[in-house]
Amino acid sequence: MPRKATAALAAVLLAVTLAACGGDSEDQTGAITVWTEENLPDRMNAQKAVIADFTRETGIRVELVGVAEDQFSQLVTSAAAAGTLPDVIGALPLASVREMEAADLLDTETPGRIVQSLGRDSFSARALELVSTDGTLLAVPSDGWAQLILYRKDLFEKAGLEPPDTYERLRTAAERLNGDGMAGITLGIAPRDPFTAQSFEHIALANGCELVDGSGNVTLDSPQCVRAFQFYSDLIRDHSVKGAQNLDSTRATYFSGKAAMTVWSSFILDELAGLRNDTLPSCAECRTDRGWLAENTGVVTALRGPDASEPAQYGEIVSWAIPREADTEAAERFVTYMMDEGYERWIGMAPEGKFPTRTMFRDRWASLPAGVDDKRPLSEVYPAEVIDALRTGTDSFDRWGIPQGQGKLAGAIMGELPVPKALAAVVNGSQTPQAAAARAKADVETIKRGIR
Repeated sequence: MPRKATAALAAVLLAVTLAACGGDSEDQTGAITVWTEENLPDRMNAQKAVIADFTRETGIRVELVGVAEDQFSQLVTSAAAAGTLPDVIGALPLASVREMEAADLLDTETPGRIVQSLGRDSFSARALELVSTDGTLLAVPSDGWAQLILYRKDLFEKAGLEPPDTYERLRTAAERLNGDGMAGITLGIAPRDPFTAQSFEHIALANGCELVDGSGNVTLDSPQCVRAFQFYSDLIRDHSVKGAQNLDSTRATYFSGKAAMTVWSSFILDELAGLRNDTLPSCAECRTDRGWLAENTGVVTALRGPDASEPAQYGEIVSWAIPREADTEAAERFVTYMMDEGYERWIGMAPEGKFPTRTMFRDRWASLPAGVDDKRPLSEVYPAEVIDALRTGTDSFDRWGIPQGQGKLAGAIMGELPVPKALAAVVNGSQTPQAAAARAKADVETIKRGIR
């Protein structure tokens, strides 16, 4: 889960109106409203700076509104009913794009023009695919973040273990390294935490477990999914930290040096490197060397299970969306600017969680400084092979439901969280993996029937 989601609880709606620097320009064309889910204070300030340059160049004034991710559905529904939708929405996750598509709230012509004008070949093909329906672009994909498996390289080398890039290698490492105050792995299992859903989806996709088939039928009781339920629950029950571990506790356990592995989003990478004072690694070695844990951490991007033909990785693509009633001309100019002249500063707000969807910026991305209190390019912290895998990650991201045209269902289950609840039942022993998979399928089918 991205760090912005954890901050969403603190702020539902933050509005900042940017004065029209250069507002006397002959090119003055009025004002637009832009919602952004990049609503942390430092990122709002970074966007204000880019927008001020946009206004100076075009004369278009921008009202920037920070929107909390967990409040988006309610806000967009209310705004649509009141006729007050913004002209542009930024950093919009895949499920939210599909939610707006289902409600017929999207301008589906302008995104295609923007991508065409910038050069379709300059975009990650997979990113474009994930925000398209039958070849029609619903939004302009701006960047992405990835789910990762982090592991202690020093412990693996000492034990003669291979990197945990398959179910078998991951299980073997968790068994071997568990004990003497060290958990083999720390995984999210809190039943009401979206982080658990994201972590499991990463593990499940690796085994070919899909939410739905090509016809939209829910398939969570497939053999691939049952095995994923079994594998995930076994890791937690036998080799993880006891209790309902969540986003914060899994990070804290790994940072304290008390877990050999964890599954977390790429937003952890600057924290792991000791570049944020509010979330510093706390292991014994880290007290004298902030970068020790990063230097001794390996990163696995894609995982493969025994029932899958190839590795898979959970990833999120966020986009610029333009609602149907927008000031189309001004919105098009704004999004084009943010994906071109302003793009380096956009992805530079948090390089660890903003992998470029425009391929021409991948080399530059690797040298952008990450962090808050201390800043260093990720390429100075992590090996070249890790950086290469991260910056090209948007080419291979996978997600439940979205490729099959069930994006609104994918979004709905992140609200209801039927899968984490089923997983928790396996871990506490009240259900078998088979029964839990069947329960999750039934619950998702119920959710699906309730979607308009």
